[in-house]
Amino acid sequence: MNIDVDNTRGIVVKRFSSQKRARDAERSHLTPAKKRPSAVEGNCCANAEHSTVAQIRTEGNTVTEQCCSDNEDFFDGYDSIMGDSSFLAKLDDVELKAEHENVCFDPPAAKSVIKHSRDDDLTDSIFTEDFPDTSLRDLPSSQLAFHQDVANPKRQPGVGMENTSTPDMKHSKQPPVPALHHKKPASKARRSMTDQLKKAMLENAGTSSKVSKTAQQKEAVMSEEISVAMQAIESVSMEGDLGPFFGLPSKVKDLIMRLKGIQDLYDWQKACLDLDSVKQRKNLIYSLPTSGGKTLVAEILIFKELLCRKKDALLILPYVALVQEKVRGLASFGIELDFMVEEYAGSKGKFPPVKRRTKKSLYITTIEKGHSLVNSLIETNRLDSIGLVVVDELHMLGDGSRGAILEMTLAKLLYINKNTQIIGMSATLGNIRDLQRFLKAENYTNDFRPVELKEYVKLRDSIYEVDPKEEQCFKFSRLLGFKYSSGMQKMDPDHIIALVTEVIPKQSCLIFCATKKNCENVANMICKYLEKNFLMHKQKEKATLLAELKNSGNGSLCPVLQKTVPYGLAYHHSGLTSDERKLVEEAYSSGVLCLLACTSTLAAGINLPARRVILRSPYVGADFLKRSQYKQMVGRAGRAGIDSVGESILILQEKDKEMVKNLVSAPMEKCYSNLLHDGSKGLLSLILSLIGLNITRTVEQVTDFMSGTLLSVQETQACQQKSLKELTVDSIEILKQKGLIEALSTVNDEPSLQVTRLGKATYKGSVDLSYCDILYRDLSKGLEGLLLNSFLHLVYLVTPYDMVSQSKPDWMLYFTQFTKLSTAEQKMATTIGVPESFVARKAAGQSVRKCMDALVVNRLYLALVLYSLLRETSLWSVSDRFQLTRGFVQMLLSSASAFCSCVLHFTEELEEFWAYKALLTELTRRLTYCVQAELIPLMEVAGVMEFRAKQLYNAGYKTLAHLANADPNVLVKKVENLFKRQASQIVASAKMLLQEKAEALQEEVDDLLMLPVDLPSM
Repeated sequence: MNIDVDNTRGIVVKRFSSQKRARDAERSHLTPAKKRPSAVEGNCCANAEHSTVAQIRTEGNTVTEQCCSDNEDFFDGYDSIMGDSSFLAKLDDVELKAEHENVCFDPPAAKSVIKHSRDDDLTDSIFTEDFPDTSLRDLPSSQLAFHQDVANPKRQPGVGMENTSTPDMKHSKQPPVPALHHKKPASKARRSMTDQLKKAMLENAGTSSKVSKTAQQKEAVMSEEISVAMQAIESVSMEGDLGPFFGLPSKVKDLIMRLKGIQDLYDWQKACLDLDSVKQRKNLIYSLPTSGGKTLVAEILIFKELLCRKKDALLILPYVALVQEKVRGLASFGIELDFMVEEYAGSKGKFPPVKRRTKKSLYITTIEKGHSLVNSLIETNRLDSIGLVVVDELHMLGDGSRGAILEMTLAKLLYINKNTQIIGMSATLGNIRDLQRFLKAENYTNDFRPVELKEYVKLRDSIYEVDPKEEQCFKFSRLLGFKYSSGMQKMDPDHIIALVTEVIPKQSCLIFCATKKNCENVANMICKYLEKNFLMHKQKEKATLLAELKNSGNGSLCPVLQKTVPYGLAYHHSGLTSDERKLVEEAYSSGVLCLLACTSTLAAGINLPARRVILRSPYVGADFLKRSQYKQMVGRAGRAGIDSVGESILILQEKDKEMVKNLVSAPMEKCYSNLLHDGSKGLLSLILSLIGLNITRTVEQVTDFMSGTLLSVQETQACQQKSLKELTVDSIEILKQKGLIEALSTVNDEPSLQVTRLGKATYKGSVDLSYCDILYRDLSKGLEGLLLNSFLHLVYLVTPYDMVSQSKPDWMLYFTQFTKLSTAEQKMATTIGVPESFVARKAAGQSVRKCMDALVVNRLYLALVLYSLLRETSLWSVSDRFQLTRGFVQMLLSSASAFCSCVLHFTEELEEFWAYKALLTELTRRLTYCVQAELIPLMEVAGVMEFRAKQLYNAGYKTLAHLANADPNVLVKKVENLFKRQASQIVASAKMLLQEKAEALQEEVDDLLMLPVDLPSM
């Protein structure tokens, strides 16, 4: 490109050479300025009408060049305007037309079209409205730039000066001009645009270039090399290190130290994080004993995904309590490191999740909610936003229907998004290679434990150490030295008191019992024989705990806990309310309680380690212990950083000796696919969702998908009567018979499969296939006479079908509650199939000739329990009235809220059920919290139960904003029995939730204001 300067008039004309260069090549911020398009050019490019126009600047007689030029002729290789007579003729016609019509402009209009130069007796003008010729689109960029500058002469000072080939006489610094220009003429003559264009181009053609072609080529090569280097740098920055802590900033290490109290990582953790498979983002399964520190490795990998790769992450946990605990624990990291932590458990979670433009999200979910989340992301084509999926307790693939759901989730991830990394944490398994083949993963195994574990068994009054190398498996260790009276021996034949008093009250102890009732009995029995000095240990703290337990029950207190807590003992099982369990766990963790008698569920849930773990018997209920259960329980022995050794003692009877030998020496159990569990429900649900989500459309595609499942890996063991392909074809036929899918037109001579409306509602609502048709029937019948002046009818419709078998009605109680219903409510009960006469006859013990549907009758009974709970919000009074345990009533409530959410999604897909949407939305909210309305905003915070919400509300923290802006130090002083760590977690969780709500609203605003990409244009 040549640059010509007319020093007498200050005109700068730019021209391009004929060299065939790509003028639309990509440019980065490292591209030299001379190669970079200007702001004006950005607009030109957007309209695809102009090529790049390089920038030049004039100052005095000096021209600072920012573009390359060559010596080639201006007209070579281009169609010259000088030779385009039709174009010049059109310009002349426009000029003549203006003269003949005597067009006059009012001052404001004239300013927007014509620019009068004070220093020049000639003016330039063009009437664009009279010259709509589209041939301008084909002009070279230098001519287009000229045309644009003449057509738009009015510019702000200093804007666009360097981008035009027509000078702005008003703002350019001019060289001295002849006196002729200072004369004020009587009138101004218009210079023809054709003449001006010809003159400028002729001057331009006659000017020699100042930059050689060789120099231009060198700079072009340099620019290209810099651009490639920049792309490489950007690529590294996207996936590379941000700091010295395994690629993370040092701030992450500091936060782990401050929030978790972890000074340094174990050697195995460092080795695992440095694995090539981790660095190369391959799928990985790592197995270690319980309490080995598996979770921290997963959290570091999650941080790396969120911060370094800028991708969302999904963490799948087995239980709601674990989800809530993890949300609380990681909220502080989210606040400090600027990412979102979102809870998906029970009825919580938005499908699909909010699409965030700036922050990345960590979704913490239960197995069921994780599957629904993945389905929603597939449906909205957003699954690629998930960069990492971490599964805790991966061995739960072998756990019945929940294992089937987990397998579905992982199989979809593997099939659709090959770039998503999957990390599985698992107990040691006997067939880990099957899981490796399924996940296409590598395996890391280590037997590390932070505290040495010594396993013992007790037979009669002797303690034996477990040693599988011994012929008998047991090696004598010692005799118990505790002296028993005859009465005491009868009460405690298993010497539990002797075993626990060796460690409590200064150290902690867990006793795993076979049943819930046995937990309470053991705690009660131990208290009777403990010395009185146990009452003095942390007496004040235990009194505070009792007061809080009483407040959580609205004045009611469990008589067993009232007796055991003063001694530092308590029981822990599902019969306690969530508030009670939370208080007991916190008291045990802080040392207020020194012993818990608990069921096996504690071992699989919250991490509560102990100095000594005692297994009351080798049974869980009536079933003999599995090795995985045994290992999980004894794994709780030994507190890292406190104990040097942990002990487990299994109490056994002579009759169980051989079975226990096999238990402690047997290899670990194997994990098998559960897609065929319970009549192949998992397989049917998987195929339905595959077709519904358009992942597969034909039988062949479904079969191809199934080859990537764990069931396919284990086909020889699991599919003994029929092949997997035959089972798949059979399942498709069953779904057709149920009216959930249908075959349409052929695709390559094969019928295309499609879900029906009912099928879509079923998989979108995550409704069990066994109940989808019953649910549809109940909802349809409900519309015929829906009772709206009471919640009873709606509550009945969302009472979980699978809870019905877990409770049998007390007919006298049933009749008593039935008679308290209003006339409209009793009429509704009759309509669904439970008349008062039937309940009255059952309560009187009389026979009933007419056969009634037991599912409907029992479901209405549970609906009455939920209805009473909604009206009174007191678990204690409702559980007493219906003679049910507090834990069962709460489990019923949480199950109903989750099922209500499923029914809501089910009805959203069926137009005939439009009326249910608003009703079920409100009912879901009420069932989720079941408290006074003013406490709901506080209970939305992860881990804040009803009792804690009441404490916070009474202390003046009445809204989410209050809690999010609270000072943890003030909170500890205002709220009784609240520790600093707990206060900090509550505040962090509240901040995260408030931020999440605010950003969701902002995203909604941005979406509303965003310019539609498909907006029609001229």
